[in-house]
Amino acid sequence: MDKKLHLVSLGCNKNLVDSEVMLGRLSDYELCDDASKADVLIVNTCGFIGAAKEESLDTIFSLHAQRKKDSLLVVSGCLTQRYKEELQKELKEVDLFTGVGDYDKIDQIIREKINSFSNSTYLINDDKRVITGSNYHTYIKLSEGCNQTCSFCAIPGFKGKLHSRSLESIEKELIRLTSQGFYDFSFISQDSSSYLRDLGNKEGLIELMDMVETIEGVKSARILYLYPTTTSNALVRRIINSPIFHNYFDMPIQHINEDMLLRMKRGAGKKRIIELLNLMRKAKNSFIRTGFIVGHPMESQKEFDELCDFVEKFDFDRISIFAYSDEEDTAAYDMDDKIDEKTINERVETLNKIVEKKIKISLQKEIGKEVSIVAEGTSSEHELFIGAKKLSWDREIDGEILINESLEGELQVGKRYLAKITQLAGDKLLATVTATA
Repeated sequence: MDKKLHLVSLGCNKNLVDSEVMLGRLSDYELCDDASKADVLIVNTCGFIGAAKEESLDTIFSLHAQRKKDSLLVVSGCLTQRYKEELQKELKEVDLFTGVGDYDKIDQIIREKINSFSNSTYLINDDKRVITGSNYHTYIKLSEGCNQTCSFCAIPGFKGKLHSRSLESIEKELIRLTSQGFYDFSFISQDSSSYLRDLGNKEGLIELMDMVETIEGVKSARILYLYPTTTSNALVRRIINSPIFHNYFDMPIQHINEDMLLRMKRGAGKKRIIELLNLMRKAKNSFIRTGFIVGHPMESQKEFDELCDFVEKFDFDRISIFAYSDEEDTAAYDMDDKIDEKTINERVETLNKIVEKKIKISLQKEIGKEVSIVAEGTSSEHELFIGAKKLSWDREIDGEILINESLEGELQVGKRYLAKITQLAGDKLLATVTATA
């Protein structure tokens, strides 16, 4: 390991899985946190919306400014796939370009110093990954591409139609990962509830769950990114009845006004969305995460007010807000009546105030409960606290619990414990560990 590698993975955790595949292919490199000492620097970019594109470009320029002479700067991912001709022409700072089809060839790309853009999107199969950030949790990618036609989304244009992994491929990966000590899994894709629909199976996720529950080492699981039109009542009930999968429902609904849902080409209407949400909410210890887009073309003040009213009244646990980004090659890009940036920002601020209240209410509900948590090491707040997550939560996005006292002595990172939630300090829950789980 005489050569050093610095890799930055941007965007979603689907990107992270692909980055971990690249780390697996480059296992003869020593990982390096200091970009100025790396022989090879890789940025796995995101190109979903304007802010993500800006972050990707800023990261590229920053790494170029830091890197040493004779190092290689490699850029991969969604941004380069989407704008491959323009970026190869304009970004003279970059040595090598690749898109979303060649993560498993990154060692060859670097060795031969060639740009590579395969025609098809890469989907992990039997490739080994170097799992980052955790010794107990990881993400499992179910599919690539998407069959939905949302007005605001460019992903199908550069990632293609839905392409699901086989159950056998996922089973092999889970068996390998559990043998390494991983026990907590988040299953992800652009539209997870469409898993196996490209192969004629409308309830592929239920088959997946049946398989996952046979693997002894899997102790905890959740599904991310359900889509309203492909989420059946049977799937929701299957999750509720699972001994392994948490009652964790991550379903971005983007809006609630009927006309806006039609303009956004979301498929499901208000009535169906509320039916699904109510079914999810009635489940014991259920946790509901969603997302909304603010300022989509033709969104009237009245329609936005309806969204705010709905968010205020429904019992969500976590909510992500996205300002509409006008993306070429989408249906919304060609729509009339665009909302000006000032109005979009004002609406985001208005909705964000409601969201902050909703999240605080959700956190306050935990006070006094004894819950299963996982120790994750020194907290982000202070070295005197141990950071933890509630076992049912997803890593990083759902919050951090601060352990200020333990009746179990020194806590082990990645180990499960029972903890009593004692109070809410700002946006962090405080807890005392009472026993080993």
